[in-house]
Amino acid sequence: MEPLVHFSASGVPLRLANVNTDQLFPARFIKKPRAVGYAQYLFHDIRRNKEGSLLDSFPLNQTRYHNSKILIGGANFGSGSSREGAVYALFDAGFRVIIAPSFGEIFAANCLKNGVLATCLSEEQIASIQQTLTDSDDLTMVVNIPSQTLTMSSGILFNLRLDTFQKQCLIQGLNEIDLSLTFSKEIDMFEKSYRAIFPWTQS
Repeated sequence: MEPLVHFSASGVPLRLANVNTDQLFPARFIKKPRAVGYAQYLFHDIRRNKEGSLLDSFPLNQTRYHNSKILIGGANFGSGSSREGAVYALFDAGFRVIIAPSFGEIFAANCLKNGVLATCLSEEQIASIQQTLTDSDDLTMVVNIPSQTLTMSSGILFNLRLDTFQKQCLIQGLNEIDLSLTFSKEIDMFEKSYRAIFPWTQS
């Protein structure tokens, strides 16, 4: 997994609460292989009208936000099913940082497994950042995982909430399998000891 230590990119405000995983990645696309590029399905239905044309009102369709890689969302972002394709679509579109007042628990866990930072700020802080991204000509934001900070182009700094495990996985680029492999020596020692004590368990 690609480490996430310092990330500088443009931000995009998404003033929608309760964005669920089906809105992020509609269920009908699940059977498609990820190799086709899941980015094309991100927010597929809510960024289009009934005729399939892109809505000018949807932030990601607006020219100023085309290159944004940091998403500032609303409360309960990523609610709904455990669909990991929602995170795949965000990652494939280049998003490595999602900041919102709150997240669906399983969605946040899936983000960490895929090297995407999902972290919370207060609703007041989120509203302030979203307004800045609406008004400012410079949309650059810098996320520093070791110092747990988000810095706006104006110099305004926000402290991010990350636990020790989350920081370790992001900085070192570890998913669950990678993390288990860091204990490979201990696992081997345990298996040898176990087989010596219970030899009948060996095939």
